[in-house]
Amino acid sequence: MFFYGTLCHRPLLETVLGPDSVSSIHDAVLCAHKVNWVENQPFPMISSSDLSSQVSGVLAEDLSDEDVARLNFYEGGFDYALKNVSVEVDEGRKPVDTQVYFPAPGLWKPGAVWSLSDWEMQFGEMTVEAAKEVMSYFGVVSPEVIAQRFPMIRTRASSRIRARNEPVPATLRADYGPNDIEVYDSRRPYAQYFTMEERELSFRKYSGDMSDVVDRAAFVGGDAVIVLPYDPVRDRVLVIEQFRMGPQIRGDVRPWLLEPIAGRIDGGETPEDSARREAMEEARLTLDRLIPLTAHYPSPGASTEYFYPFIALCDLPDDAGGIAGVENEAEDIRSHVISFEHLMTLVTSGEANCGPLILAAYWLAANRQDLRTHS
Repeated sequence: MFFYGTLCHRPLLETVLGPDSVSSIHDAVLCAHKVNWVENQPFPMISSSDLSSQVSGVLAEDLSDEDVARLNFYEGGFDYALKNVSVEVDEGRKPVDTQVYFPAPGLWKPGAVWSLSDWEMQFGEMTVEAAKEVMSYFGVVSPEVIAQRFPMIRTRASSRIRARNEPVPATLRADYGPNDIEVYDSRRPYAQYFTMEERELSFRKYSGDMSDVVDRAAFVGGDAVIVLPYDPVRDRVLVIEQFRMGPQIRGDVRPWLLEPIAGRIDGGETPEDSARREAMEEARLTLDRLIPLTAHYPSPGASTEYFYPFIALCDLPDDAGGIAGVENEAEDIRSHVISFEHLMTLVTSGEANCGPLILAAYWLAANRQDLRTHS
């Protein structure tokens, strides 16, 4: 097979093929074709072109049936199909008849000229991390199911990368790390939009000894942003209201909660970009300055969720409230513009019983006068 896009990134190709593949990889060129970014997407598309155009890529030879099945699984849910082509490899060697994945006609709109190096810099690490989860489902679910789950798979991959790469101080707590944990088994007993992961492991105790092997599980949701919009001139905030499954399943008779704006950080997105996108989607609100609060785990005993909270300075006129949300995500969100004092009354009475909103409200209570003075 000939690869022209993300599978030219060797770590990704090795993840898809698996550790047992013995295929050989060569640089190759496909003439009379061109490669572009798919418009507004982090991956490329190939199309026919004039004879002066050519596409540089890699040719994978000696692929086993298992290799081909794994490649078809990885590509299959995104309406890519194999097409016969002939590529040039080394000088003196005859052109090689092979196959390449083409998108379904009319599926994507081409954007700028594709750049593998730009993709590797922005999306490479996340895509490899996501591919590890994708390929763990090989032989378990269909490629079409993977395509439906893929946005959250990318979100979880980005969360794991941030967890590995962000600095973690240890001034009071023990200076333990990955080498102080032994994982004996890892399972994923549930996987849909969210997943549940279960592990048998032992961990370093404060005595220095390793613990007995224990069986522990956690809900895997992905990192999220929390945004409380605040107008320092008018001294008012915007809160949203929506139906929530957690309170409903718990048995809460009022599972419509008052909350800050919030949402998952999409794969390849920064928390700041996510905050601005969610504000537009949930409240049609354009934010000015973002003030980051302390990022944190809301429930570390049972969940991987990690929150990036912000106070967002913005303009909140009387007509800033309303109903919004992403329709294809079944969101029905009502926003309320209220005074800061009204917010604190709701927190005190318990009507505002969403943890991130309470934390943001208390931060604002401690810092609002300074924000008003310097706005």
